[in-house]
Amino acid sequence: MTVENTQGSGTQQTKITRALISVYDKTGLEDLARGLAKAGVEIVSTGSTAKVIADAGVEVTPVENVTEFPECFDGRVKTLHPRVHGGILADRTKQKHRDQLNELGIAPFDLVVVNLYPFEETVASGANVQECIEKIDIGGPAMVRAAAKNHDSVAVVVDPANYDVVQRAAAGAGFSLEERRQLALEAFTHTSKYDLAVSSWMLAELVAEAEEKSESELAQDVPTTQLRYGENPHQAAYLERIPGAGGVANAKQLHGKEMSFNNYQDAEAAWRAAHDHQRACVAIIKHANPCGIAVSDESIAQAHSRAHACDPVSAFGGVIATNRPVSVEMAHQVAEVFTEVILAPGYEDGAVEVLQRKKNIRILQVEDASLVDDSQQTASDASGEQQLSADNAGSWDSKVISGGVLFQEPDRYQADGDQAENWKLVAGAAVDDEVLADLEFAWRAVRSVKSNAIVLSRESATVGVGMGQVNRVDSARLAVERANTLGDDEQRANGSVAASDAFFPFADGLEVLLDAGVKAVVSPGGSIRDEEVIAAAEKAGVALYFTGTRHFFH
Repeated sequence: MTVENTQGSGTQQTKITRALISVYDKTGLEDLARGLAKAGVEIVSTGSTAKVIADAGVEVTPVENVTEFPECFDGRVKTLHPRVHGGILADRTKQKHRDQLNELGIAPFDLVVVNLYPFEETVASGANVQECIEKIDIGGPAMVRAAAKNHDSVAVVVDPANYDVVQRAAAGAGFSLEERRQLALEAFTHTSKYDLAVSSWMLAELVAEAEEKSESELAQDVPTTQLRYGENPHQAAYLERIPGAGGVANAKQLHGKEMSFNNYQDAEAAWRAAHDHQRACVAIIKHANPCGIAVSDESIAQAHSRAHACDPVSAFGGVIATNRPVSVEMAHQVAEVFTEVILAPGYEDGAVEVLQRKKNIRILQVEDASLVDDSQQTASDASGEQQLSADNAGSWDSKVISGGVLFQEPDRYQADGDQAENWKLVAGAAVDDEVLADLEFAWRAVRSVKSNAIVLSRESATVGVGMGQVNRVDSARLAVERANTLGDDEQRANGSVAASDAFFPFADGLEVLLDAGVKAVVSPGGSIRDEEVIAAAEKAGVALYFTGTRHFFH
């Protein structure tokens, strides 16, 4: 066997001659296998995947024939072998790697088709802990990440929706470098979401175990909680509590998903706002800013109704705090609107049950109404025993909240999506180098703008900035207004490019920019309504890029 450099500089098409297929979801598998076989592609496969391919009348090589080692440990080990991963990871643009492939007798793969064990579906089914653990895929993510890393030489496919494209590439000249990069981005996004699902489940299991302990044990044994991530998914974060200090950090969670870093920040802002008033008060917060505050001498429900009326649009997905116990009447009002978090000093009988009808709302009871000014002491002052990790201040961003401190890894453009080469064009035609440079500038500029953040730029300079608004539509309007009113009557928004620090939850925010004449937009993507947003850009003929990375800055 002699392995040749089929990629040249890595910019040419990659002919597909050998494929590795290992999928849990068998959708479209038979047609894919037939198409590859018709194109003369050698297929190596595993377990049940190989059986489906063979039963379809397609010649397939079982992976154990390649590794010369049997599948073992109930299927936990079958592809973790140098003859598999060497064939995926060898960089065939390097003579040294090609020589080693020949010396070791390893045949390279041009295509890796893998999808993963259904972990989230297993958890959702109510499976026990051991059953969930068995659905944590190891070999699959390893192959996906290896192929995605080596996209100069290998194409990786994780979505059956791409099988038609694979068959066309196999029948033709293969995939270009740009196509392999796009597939690699999809693959890394796929594995990152998978890992996040696993870590979130494990965290929930640990929290459930901790909740079984007494409150005193919890305060003593678990003063620090690792959060899913910081303001953005690429930032690690945790909460360090001051045992016995009360406040938002030590709130008792009565219902809902685990609190996030941003939830804690907004909860603290809402708690402070509600307790700035002596009368019954409700504060509704989005992105650390109020979108409604009201007091009432009549009832806490009336205070909530009046606060909500200030800006009902922005109250969607907000954080609500009260300085009085939540009544059943108020609970019914809150239950009508999507709310991330509600926190109060208490809840009247029946109020929690009403709120729990919303599966994901986080319901917190804050035992101590003291605010952050009272908790900015060291933990040793508060408990006489514990000490906060002050030495983290140099390498971590920190934010004091009542009863504790939030720490997060600084946002330093460390995510894959911060590189334009990893962006995904989801609408319109690809822009030229000049416009792309403007988009890159806008993307780097938007990180320093308070959320919700929209930046308009031209020729590597901002021309309009929308910041700190409680909904993205208002930020888009503000950016356009500033662009068009602060430039000597010049309509500077027309022909500019735009960057958004987070996804557009609806198409309306993007449409404000499109109506103003913005010619290209970069956004993280990730909304459940992405298709509506993409459709709006397509209709306007405007290029829309998704980064897969966000940069919230509260």
